Amino acid sequence: MGSPMQMAAVLCLSLMLLLWSQGPGAQGKEFQFGACQVEGVVLQELWEAFRVVKDIVQAQDNITGVRLLRKEVLQDVSDAESCYLIHALLKFYLNTIFKNFHDKAAEFGILKSFSTLANNFIAIMSRLQPSQENEMFSISQSARRRFLLFQQAFNQLDIEAALTKAFGEVDILLTWMEKFYQP
Repeated sequence: MGSPMQMAAVLCLSLMLLLWSQGPGAQGKEFQFGACQVEGVVLQELWEAFRVVKDIVQAQDNITGVRLLRKEVLQDVSDAESCYLIHALLKFYLNTIFKNFHDKAAEFGILKSFSTLANNFIAIMSRLQPSQENEMFSISQSARRRFLLFQQAFNQLDIEAALTKAFGEVDILLTWMEKFYQP
């Protein structure tokens, strides 16, 4: 985990990005995860940030036979459950992966791209508002089952290996998110 100063810097950058992205003239298109609409995110910016870190991070992944974001998690997700699933995945990425991978990102010299990804995930997360209504319960439970498959696979690995693998699979997450992007 990073020092309090590093965490404060990440939070400050996140707040600046959030304020900038909500202001007039915010660029980007929108994600439409079922009933959850997220405007002002530039998907290309996420891809560019990940391309910078991809080779460095994926070279550290020594467990090539395991995939955390496998097809059972991301395949055939209905529009209705997509909001719940992306909310759960981004929350986990922010609270677990990004929070605990910060020092490695600094060590690898990829903090700028790391921060771009984290800040955009924060911006998307902050705008997602999954419904809490009772009729949506079965949909949210289906999304939760999918998320738990991902989380169980993550928890079966050593924490350092799991963090590296999950961060290295951001391209899989972005490819799935792209299906919900409205240019």
